[in-house]
Amino acid sequence: MQLLVATTRSTNSFYKTLLSPPLTTALLSSPHNNNKSTITISSCISRRRRSRPSIFLSSESHCLNLEITTNINNNNNNNNNNEKKMSPFLDQYIVATLFASLFGFIFLFVLRRNNNNKKLKKDAEDNNKIQSNIVQSSISTGDSSPEIASGVDVIVVGAGVAGAALAHTLGKEGRRVHVIERDLTEPDRIVGELLQPGGYLKLVELGLEDCVEGIDAQRVLGYALFKDGKNTRLSYPLEKFHSDVAGRSFHNGRFIQRMRDKAATLPNVCLEQGTVTSLLEENGTIKGVQYKTKDGRELRTYAPLTIVCDGCFSNLRRSLCKPKVEVPSSFVGLVLENCQLPFANHGHVILADPSPILFYPISSTEVRCLVDVPGQKLPSVASGEMANHLKTIVAPQVPPEIRDSFIAAVDKGNIRTMPNRSMPADPQPTPGALLMGDAFNMRHPLTGACLSKYLESFYTLRKPVASTINTLAGALYKVFSSSPDQARKEMRQACFDYLSLGGVFSNGPVSLLSGLNPRPLSLVLHFFAVAIYGVGRLLLPFPSPKRMWVGARLISSASGIIFPIIKAEGVRQMFFPATVPAIYRAPPVD
Repeated sequence: MQLLVATTRSTNSFYKTLLSPPLTTALLSSPHNNNKSTITISSCISRRRRSRPSIFLSSESHCLNLEITTNINNNNNNNNNNEKKMSPFLDQYIVATLFASLFGFIFLFVLRRNNNNKKLKKDAEDNNKIQSNIVQSSISTGDSSPEIASGVDVIVVGAGVAGAALAHTLGKEGRRVHVIERDLTEPDRIVGELLQPGGYLKLVELGLEDCVEGIDAQRVLGYALFKDGKNTRLSYPLEKFHSDVAGRSFHNGRFIQRMRDKAATLPNVCLEQGTVTSLLEENGTIKGVQYKTKDGRELRTYAPLTIVCDGCFSNLRRSLCKPKVEVPSSFVGLVLENCQLPFANHGHVILADPSPILFYPISSTEVRCLVDVPGQKLPSVASGEMANHLKTIVAPQVPPEIRDSFIAAVDKGNIRTMPNRSMPADPQPTPGALLMGDAFNMRHPLTGACLSKYLESFYTLRKPVASTINTLAGALYKVFSSSPDQARKEMRQACFDYLSLGGVFSNGPVSLLSGLNPRPLSLVLHFFAVAIYGVGRLLLPFPSPKRMWVGARLISSASGIIFPIIKAEGVRQMFFPATVPAIYRAPPVD
């Protein structure tokens, strides 16, 4: 056998390795035909003895031709083997192996997918059978806790704004709803008293618009912003809507009672007073709830779906989400009587130091005042420290037109406080149950858009409307609060001046605030437009290194405010909600 290989002089050591007895015949020839140097190695191998190879070398200049001739004498074959040439079969074997592996992988994938589908279908059937058996066995079992096995489609825990509206909507669709509320008397809260125009439109769609009638609710047409003795009015962009469309402000308890009464009028809605103590779980699926009635009895009720919307003090939240509750500040609430606000039918926001103050009407003769106090430690109300704080720190910053009424409300002594909680939505998907309202997600109530968010959250896809409201609330609170940082001060002033420009500069942010514009991209654009406007104020008419540095820090501060809030809300959920998979199980086939 002869093998032709091109080589150079530098491979002489390699050839010494090749010259081993098993080699038969090799001929190494250079592609250059002119100058040749030949080495001839003969090796004869017989059955009895092996002769040492002999080497004949003739050297010439550039290339090296090596000819190795080996004669093998064999008793079984006296004739010399003919020279053979090997064919490159290796590539064909590799290609065939790859195709075989690919077809095998596809076959295994299809087989495994079919098995998974069959398993999921079987699990669904088993779950339906288990649930049916639990409801049926609840009648005959001798458990120490009595069980209600009546046919219920949905259990609603809590009858606040979200719970009452949800019960009414599901009841109108023909579903059997069992609502369990810890206290059915009229609530007395200092927040949840302002319904934005977007929330009112949802009331109309749900057929609940009459719930704001007969409770002395006041129409709200926009906001008035005050800072350092200056003010600007921001009206809702309602030109394209019916004349009845506007915001509404009222006593929270009166509004909730009207919604409860509305839901209770439906024959398939059962409204019951009781305290839910636990969720009933089996094999990772919520089957119902256990609760204590008003007279102390322990009962259980079962349904395919349990909706928990029992407010910010929910004791069931930890079973369905990962709560990360923060308390950045607290509201101190007062009621001003027989007080005329500077701008009728408008909410008033005072950019005070250290944080904003809110005024808005809740009846024809009353005005709610909410003073934001940062931190978790408040001056004592009982000792009089709070009254002194309101008179000496807050009152001088209140507009002169309502200052006397403010001081009179402080002297009256009906001072109430409420912590402002913030908790991003971080659900832990649990079959058979879900969270809604303050039990699920809380943001600072500065914008007064919480009611609109609750109504929106179950009526349509929660994102991006709720995310826009949440992000706006968090961002505005940080911008409107005072800070010793010069960049934050410039951002605060830029926001006030930007909104004072009117036109698109005020209509855009106010439409976001009112719930009429659910697009989060508009929020981001307006927010950074305020920051750029602030940088322009700094650089004109003559920029200086110090002003340029403050401008750069202003942009950095704006990014530091809004991007963490967007991250907490979820970039994908906020801007691309259609790409978020939903958990949905088709109803059982009868």
